[in-house]
Amino acid sequence: MTPLEMLADGVTVVDLAHPFEVGMPASPTHPPFEFALRHRHGDFAYPGGFTGSHEIMVLGGHVGTHMDAVSHVAVDGKLHGGVPVAEAMHAGRYRSHGIDHVRPLVCRGVLYDVPRSRKVTRLDPGTAVGVADLAAGPEPKPGDVALIRTGWAQLWHDPRAYVGDEAGVPGIDLGAAEWLAGHGVAAVGADTIALEHRPPGRGPAPLPVHRLLLHEHGINLIEVMALETLSEALASAGTAEFLFIGAPLNVVGATGAPIRPLAVVGA
Repeated sequence: MTPLEMLADGVTVVDLAHPFEVGMPASPTHPPFEFALRHRHGDFAYPGGFTGSHEIMVLGGHVGTHMDAVSHVAVDGKLHGGVPVAEAMHAGRYRSHGIDHVRPLVCRGVLYDVPRSRKVTRLDPGTAVGVADLAAGPEPKPGDVALIRTGWAQLWHDPRAYVGDEAGVPGIDLGAAEWLAGHGVAAVGADTIALEHRPPGRGPAPLPVHRLLLHEHGINLIEVMALETLSEALASAGTAEFLFIGAPLNVVGATGAPIRPLAVVGA
């Protein structure tokens, strides 16, 4: 069956990315999204009344729905596989381990809909998602993309609440990350800024899940995902599986880049 025949047969395509707009939630440690029209219609006119308009955009590679490259983290000056940062970097860019080394993903996706499983609207701040939450869902296979819904995207239009405060942010704990890595998944995604459990407390979190998945296993992370519509679509279809399609922007040497992932859900 061709893709067009699949769509005609009632398949639903779900956008898993939030829209980029000025003022959207962003980590305070990353440059926010900025947008301005560089030329407006009428600023310059071609013959015959023809005009053009275009914009300038500025953003950090880890703002909005994005993918982390394995060069995003290092431990004791070494990247995944023991490669020294000094060897991987040249002229301010990563010659290896960058986002441009991530292949496009067209594979099985599985959703761990934790709020639906726990029968709550969304997880409370600082809630840890553990192995038991994931084991209650589908068994991941090597090469899958595993997505974890916390319901946090419901706070998207309240940037301060979405970023979180000393109460913490929900996400997977180290045990859950080890469980996913042990199943050989290709990428892990979630609907929060950091993906992993951020317990209550002030100050920067140590990010042990980033260390485990990116540094130890070379598994890419997809953060700030929009998973509410996917939750409803999969519940209606009676499944937790779907076709995942996604590729980050091919920015040479970057530690991360925006991605617009799609989920294709069968009828």
